[in-house]
Amino acid sequence: MNKTEFVEKVAEKTGQSKKATDEAVKAAIEVITEALADGDSVSFVGFGTFKTAERAARDGFNPKTKEKVSIPASRVPKFVAGASLKSAVNK
Repeated sequence: MNKTEFVEKVAEKTGQSKKATDEAVKAAIEVITEALADGDSVSFVGFGTFKTAERAARDGFNPKTKEKVSIPASRVPKFVAGASLKSAVNK
């Protein structure tokens, strides 16, 4: 399912217009993104938690040339599914 299909389904369920639903979805994604960029987590009870994790610096290699490459440390976004979501997926 892509974003357009998602917006259509949410609009159907809520009775809102596709335009209003699209704006709400964009705003929600923006708020989650800003929170993660600030180092906060966003939690929806039963659904899951969006958070960031630290990835340590490490050595890698270019598979084409076999040359060693230094990969710098970074923060990466993570999603941890909640119990309700896990059980719904595993039915």
